Parts: sequence; structure tokens; C-alpha cells
Amino acid sequence: MSREYGTTAADRPAAPATALTTRETRKTKKKVRTLSRQNLSLAWSTIRGRKGGFAAVLVAVAVGSAVITACGVLLETGIRSGVPAERYHRAAVVVGGHQAMPVEGDTDPRLSERVRLPAGTVGKVAAVEGVESAVGDVSVRTTVLKGGSVLDGPPVYGHGWSASVLAPFTVRAGTPPGAAEDVVLDEGLARRLGASPGDAVTLVTGSEPASYRVSGVAAPAAPFHRQSAVFFTDDRAARLHGTPGTVDAVGVLAAPGTDPGELAERIEKAVPGVVTYTGDDRSDAETLDVGQMRAFVIEVASAFGATMILLVIIVVAGTLALSVQQRRRELALLRAVGATPRQVLRMIGGEAVLVGGIGAVLGAVPGVLLALLLHTVFTAAGALPPGFSLVITVLPVLFALLVCVLAARIGGWLAARRAAKVSPVEALGDVAVEPRKLGWFRLSLGVLLVPAGLAVAVVLPIVLPGEAAIEGAASSALILVIAVGLLGPKLFGGIAALLGRRPGGVTRFLAIANSRARARRLSAATTPLIMGVTMASAQLFSGTTLAATAQDQAAAGVIADHVVTSVGAGISPGLAGELRDVPGVRTVGPVVRTSAILTWPDDGDGIQYRISTAQGVDPAAVPDTLDLGLLRGDLNRLTGSTVALSRLVAGTVGVDVGGSVDVHLGDGTVEKATVVAVYENGLGFGDVTLPHDVVIAHTTDHLDQWLMVNTDREAELSAALKAYPTLRLRDAEALTAAPTDDGGGGISLVLNAVLLGYLAIAVVNTLVMATISRRREFALLRLVGTRTDQVRSMMRREAGIVVLSAVVVGTLAALPSLIGMSYAIRESVFPSIPPLMYLGIVGAAAAIAWPAVMLPARLALRPPAVEAIARAE
Repeated sequence: MSREYGTTAADRPAAPATALTTRETRKTKKKVRTLSRQNLSLAWSTIRGRKGGFAAVLVAVAVGSAVITACGVLLETGIRSGVPAERYHRAAVVVGGHQAMPVEGDTDPRLSERVRLPAGTVGKVAAVEGVESAVGDVSVRTTVLKGGSVLDGPPVYGHGWSASVLAPFTVRAGTPPGAAEDVVLDEGLARRLGASPGDAVTLVTGSEPASYRVSGVAAPAAPFHRQSAVFFTDDRAARLHGTPGTVDAVGVLAAPGTDPGELAERIEKAVPGVVTYTGDDRSDAETLDVGQMRAFVIEVASAFGATMILLVIIVVAGTLALSVQQRRRELALLRAVGATPRQVLRMIGGEAVLVGGIGAVLGAVPGVLLALLLHTVFTAAGALPPGFSLVITVLPVLFALLVCVLAARIGGWLAARRAAKVSPVEALGDVAVEPRKLGWFRLSLGVLLVPAGLAVAVVLPIVLPGEAAIEGAASSALILVIAVGLLGPKLFGGIAALLGRRPGGVTRFLAIANSRARARRLSAATTPLIMGVTMASAQLFSGTTLAATAQDQAAAGVIADHVVTSVGAGISPGLAGELRDVPGVRTVGPVVRTSAILTWPDDGDGIQYRISTAQGVDPAAVPDTLDLGLLRGDLNRLTGSTVALSRLVAGTVGVDVGGSVDVHLGDGTVEKATVVAVYENGLGFGDVTLPHDVVIAHTTDHLDQWLMVNTDREAELSAALKAYPTLRLRDAEALTAAPTDDGGGGISLVLNAVLLGYLAIAVVNTLVMATISRRREFALLRLVGTRTDQVRSMMRREAGIVVLSAVVVGTLAALPSLIGMSYAIRESVFPSIPPLMYLGIVGAAAAIAWPAVMLPARLALRPPAVEAIARAE
């Protein structure tokens, strides 16, 4: 009989590892590598003998592999996928301008507005060998009215009839447009409108309505899903386009037998300064949103994937550490029978590699399914255009496999270091009680990270200007979470000691005593929950702080009486002048919105850039309509090549009033602008403010977004706007919501849900693993007289300690980051923390942790104590 509570030798799970290790010690002179067949065979034997112990590690790796695979699939989709061309379906090649700003050694940022080509480009392209014909195309954003209201459906673009051959369109009824008042509708649009040849239709370009006669209805060769088309005469389309002497793109019909790729190369060589598109890339030239969405998906998948890789490494390492702690008896026996520290390290390394590889492979298929789900969500949220197909190859799976195996290998090495260093005598004497001391390196690093995390949260927002302060403060939460993981045993031992000062019953005493004696186990099991509370608080409350700040700035900044907005494409720029002549109107301030790219030199020979929301305003109207929170400078000087910057952006770029900065406007035009003012309300109105005439000349549609109006006679103003069916007169409160929101908030919530979902699985995984492994401990308690209900009560109290510790420590780890971010954003140390949202985080932590502790405890208490204590670990 064994001395371990009556178990037999056959019950010991470590026997295969012991036997093989004894055989290995006879060959100490032969060097055995971690990935050698002999060592992997030994590792596989221990895995088969402890299937339950490795299950938790397998789950952590598999789920991590699934998330990394999904990120890889989305990244590859953004790089390689596209949507089928619709309007340019027949064109072998489409020629356009450079829709990105070239940056050496970095990703080229996309331009937000259309980069147009000179009309002479059409003739140059037509002269290239292999071109059958070249057709210039212009796009005019158009609003269609039905019964006085805007027709629902995809956006409508107007074109000249000559461009219809690029689809091609075939007239199904009626005739092509022959007069300036004639239009041809695409078949789907005519069906939604209920129009047929001879009918009158009202089309609005900008904000000006006009009546047209439907001369015909045409059907495209391939169905349209993302857009609808209206065709004018070529002259009429050119006038509505508003940019004389330019075209948006050139569609190329190739001569028979000409390869599109080779033709594209010849065109780029013959016509410098153009970009050619073939295949699905032609859709990037059709509508700008496709290329912008592609860039957005690449950026999001890259950033989120990098975050998930870090989390997977932390979670897998923690789970392996807990697994190794639970095998201390086995490892002590191995050391006692002669296994060297190097052999123990190699064995655990082999186990980690095998479990990591198996888990990564098991997570591949769920990862692809998760990518399909995220693709669907992205499409529904408008972050991907309809028809943007998912690209699934083996590359993301291989990358996830590599990351997970490396994470498991690193985690196994870190977890096995102490077990391998302990001497055989200490090993056998140390198995019953956890070591109280932490390694000097772990303790020193953890102690150093605490002030470092506090410093980046508190000092950087005060010392550093601009967004560097925000980014530094944001990193504080992660630094403090790592510090908690390193100092966890000391921290949780201290929490248990603090709770133990208060007298209580037997079960309370047992729960606190267990927490103090098993502080390492409690730390390893609770760290993922702390990480979840910290990251949820940091992510959610940084978002609420930004949103609240933007809303407050916009609410306080709109000082006009009324705001004219549009439910169509925008507001024609000439309308501001018309409204100034309306009786009672004192001020009309047009506002046009776009995005701009600011560039400035870095410390070396390169440049840095920042994409910013920009607005164009009339400086004469600003004092009576907008309060940007001027800090220094003079907005009245905002004319010509000048710019006003928000405090955050001015600090990021490193300029102040009187300095200069390169502003790349929406279409890529570069303005060497002098800074004339710095203001506070950048979140509410945009970080870059330029003269109105400068901005509107470099936008795609040349339209204002809204008009700020002060008037003494609202009735006269309303009457003047009745001639414009797409315009609405609203109170100033209509713009109190943050106008800089780009629609990415929903995607951020989805990705945060995935991240927190992974952490929730990790929490359940580790807590179940830590609890179920205490089966023999529960049996021993019952054998010495503790009732089953008392053990359950003890576990309820332990679960309470886990939840309380996670919520308190997680909140404390997130607070410095939130305070630092709030100070950097709005110079206030009070972040916006909605109470109900915080209670939701606390409730989620309890809902995840409580069942993960109590359900395994109930299962472990089902067998009789004698049977439970006789079972193998």
C-alpha cells in the first residue's frame, strides 16, 4: 500500500514518466533536445497519463488559436479580397489617381476624397497599344425623390451616357438621353421608383432639385448591389460634376486577346502619375468606400490581432503555470529518483509543444467559423461592402499554430523553472505546502512595474504633449495587470490576511486559511479575471470618456440659433449666400467636413503622419456660430494657407501658433499651412480647422455638411428652405452628439466582446481547473469531520474572495489609466464612468467566476470521501 492515503502503485499517474525518466538518467551523457523523438515520446506519455490536467491548457490554446486564426483571415481578406466590379464590369482596366499618400517604410494612408485626372488622360490612355477604346467617367452624387421624400436604397450616382458601355448597360425601354432634361434610370432604380419612359422624376444634386424626363430604362450586364445609376447627357453630367476639365476615372476596353495585367503595366509606363486597377480591384475606383473599408479592416485586424497574441501568451503561460503547480508531487518524485533539472525542463517543454500544437490545430476550424461570423458582423455594420468575399487560406492557420506553440513553449519554460531548480530533498519536503517566497527576479520585476505603471498614467499626461500622453496612460492598465500577475501570491496572501482579521465561523476561517496557504493557486486562477475586469473597464470607460467629452464640447460649442442639415448628399455651397439675403438672418456660417493628413519630420530622415477629422469654416461667421474653445491665437486670421489645430494635435505634431505644418487635404493636395490658432474642442468639431474655400475645393462632391444660422425670424428662414426638399431646419441641440464619430464604434464593441469573451473562457478554464484538482483536499476535510455543507459554504466564501479580489484589484489597475487618459483628453482627473455599466462589469465577473468555482466543487463533492481520496490525482 502507498503512504498516500491508501492508493496503490497502479493508481499513480506519474509512473510512466518516472519509468521513462529513469531510463533517461542512464543516458545522461547523450544530449536530448526538447523536440527530439525520445523527449516528445516521454512528454506524450505524461499527457496521456494526465489527460484531465492538460485539458485546461488545451482549451486555452485552442480558443486562442481560434481568435488568432480569425484575425489572420480578416487581415488576409483585407489585403487580397475585393468586391466584383459593377459599373466597370466590362472594362478590362480602370485608370484612376493615387488614392493614398505615399509614406516610405510605412503603410500608405488612404485619401478620403476623389483624386481626379485631367480630361486629357483619356486620349493618352486610348493611344496605348492594346486599348480598343478609353472612356472618361464622372460620378455625381444624386438624391432621388419619390412623393417628396428621399427614395430608400443604395446611393445613387449620376454619369454621362457614354460611360454606360463600361458596364455595359442595355436600354430595355425608351431611348438614351438626347436633351439636357433627359435621364436614363437603371432597371432596379426605375422599379423602386415606379418610373417608366416618359415619366417625370425629381433629382437633387447637392441641395438643388430639378425635374427630368425619363427617356429610357437600362439594365446592366451584372446586377448592382452597392449602387444605383442615373445617366445624363455627357454635357449635363460634366456641368453637374462641378470640376471642369477633369474625370474621375478612365475605363479601358481592351482589344481582343489582350491580357488585362500586361495592358495595365503598359498604361502605367505610358501615362505617368496614374494607377491602374484590374480584377476585383476595379471596384476601388468605382466608389471610394471600398478602398477605405479595405484599409479599415487591415488596420483593425492587425491591431486586434497583436493584442490577442499578447493575451494568448499571458493566458496560456498562466494556465501552464497552474498546471505545473498541480503536478508538484509528480515533479518532486521525478527529481527524487534522479531526474536532472534539464530533463524536467525538457519534459515540460515537450509537453507544452505537443499540447500547444494540438490545441492550435483544434482551434483552426472554429477560427475560420469565427472569421465568418466577424465578416458577417462587419458587413452588417457597414465596415465591409456587400460582396466583399472572405479569403480563407492555410496561412492564418499556420501563423496561429506558430504563435500558440511558441506561447505554450515560453509558458512551459517559465512554469517549469522553479520545479526544475528544486533539489530532490527539498522537492519531496515541499510538495504539501506552496513555497512562500517568490523568486527574486519575479518579485523585483513586479515591484518595479507598479511605480512604472503609475508613472506612465500620472506623469506622462502632465509631461508629454498630444496623443503621446493618451497612449502612455492607456498602457498603464496592461503594465499594472502584468505586475499583479507577478506579485499575485503576495497580493492575494495580503488580501486574505486582511480579511482574516475579522472573526467569523469555521467555513470563513477555512476559506481564508486556504487562500493564504494557496496564494499561488489563487493568483494563477484569478489573474485572467482581473485582466478581464481591467481591460473591460479601460476599454469601455475610455470610450465613454471620449464620447462624453465630444458631446460636451459640441453642446457648448454650437452657439448659433439654428442648424440647416441635409438628408441628401449635402448642401450646395451657394445656398449660404442666398440665406444671408433672407430677412432677419444675421449670420450664416457654412461648415464642410473632410479628413486631412498632417505630416511632420521625425527624429531621423523620415516623416510621421496623422489622419485627422477636418472642417472648413468661414472665419467671419465663427464668432457668432461656433465656440471652438480658443486657447491662443486668432481665428480671424484663418484665410489662405493657414490652419487652426486642436490642443491634442498641436501637441502631437509639435507646433504652436506661428509654426507651420504640411496639411494633405482630402484629395492629396498639400498645403504648407501656418498655424494661426490652437483650440480645445477638437473632439467635438474636428482636430483641424481650415478656411472654408480651401477645403470645399478639394472634396469629392463640393458640398457643405451644415449651415449655422442666426436669425430673428425663423418663419422667414423656414419659408426660404421649402424650395429645398432635402434640407431640414433644426435647433442647435441637433449637433450635440459627437459629429466626429466615423461609425467604427460598433466594430470596436464587437471586437471588445470577442476579447472579453476569450478572457471569460480563460477565467472559467482556470477556475474549473483549480477547483476540480482539490478533490482529495475536499475528501480529507470530510474524513476529518467537516460536513459536506460546510465544505460548500467554504467554497462559496472562496468564490466571494475571488470575485471581490478580481473586482477591487482590476478596478484599481484600470483607474490610473482612465484618470491619466481623462486628464490628457480634457484636463480633468474624473473619467466618465456610467454606474450601470460598471455594475454590469461587476455582475459579469460574478456571473463568470461563481459558477466556475461552485459547479466543479459540487461535482468534486459527489463521490464518498473514501472513494474520492483513493482516486488518482
